[in-house]
Amino acid sequence: MAATHEIPVVWLQASTCSGCSVSILNASAPRITDLLLSEVIPGRHINLRFQATVMAGAGEPVVEILERIPKEEPGEYLLIVEGSIPTADGGIYGTLGEVPMVDRVLALAKEAQAIIALGTCAAFGGMFAAAPNPGGCVGVGALLRDQDVEVPVINIPGCPPHPDWFVGTVATILVGGLSAVAVDELGRPSRFFGKLIHENCPRRAYFDEGKFAAHLSDEGCLYELGCKGTVTHADCPLRRWNNGTNWVIGSGAPCNGCTEPEFPDLISPFYVRIPEEALLVPPPRKES
Repeated sequence: MAATHEIPVVWLQASTCSGCSVSILNASAPRITDLLLSEVIPGRHINLRFQATVMAGAGEPVVEILERIPKEEPGEYLLIVEGSIPTADGGIYGTLGEVPMVDRVLALAKEAQAIIALGTCAAFGGMFAAAPNPGGCVGVGALLRDQDVEVPVINIPGCPPHPDWFVGTVATILVGGLSAVAVDELGRPSRFFGKLIHENCPRRAYFDEGKFAAHLSDEGCLYELGCKGTVTHADCPLRRWNNGTNWVIGSGAPCNGCTEPEFPDLISPFYVRIPEEALLVPPPRKES
């Protein structure tokens, strides 16, 4: 019988509300326990070495494990970063074991086989990088570019990301390696972020007919109430949330564009209609 191949995983949480962890922990098919404890892919298994929210260990022993991994298993482990990374004033606004988080991320990134930037904050800066951004928070990709660190980065944005986006990406890596994950120009898996919300929205016919809701409880397209589905890439209309129960527009609220690098500064105000020219020319990309 062939030996099981384990992929070590280190999951760091920087400037985050932990909502990304909460969302991923609610994965249903497979459940997060299946992903972490079972061979979801025959012969391949994830070994989660560090995740502050769910691990039982604490203090110096777990920090020592964290520091040993890049030395003992270079090029073998997958680094997951949740939250943006504070860089101002030497990174003192976010630390792990009394070491700035920016230094932790860079040390682990340099020896990782790849990085998953989980959530919009990790991917593009997100809420913590919103103006005026006193902590100097940036996304993972921007940090690595600034430090000339060349490691593959897969961005899985969302505030929070859907658990399927994460589980599906990890499963694809387990099956076919990093090269099997097709990504768009922003490093997002095309499988999940290949189309606009607008393309699959059940209220699309209202938009085409020019029937727009005046209040959140009305029938009609929510464009006039600030829906950003016309410029937002994700498969929420097809996948839905909470084990396929519902999604934001199904609940009568507009999409707020949380998977885009412009979130939240250039996507705001959330309940105000975006300019019509944005339907034809995408807004400028924000560099985190």
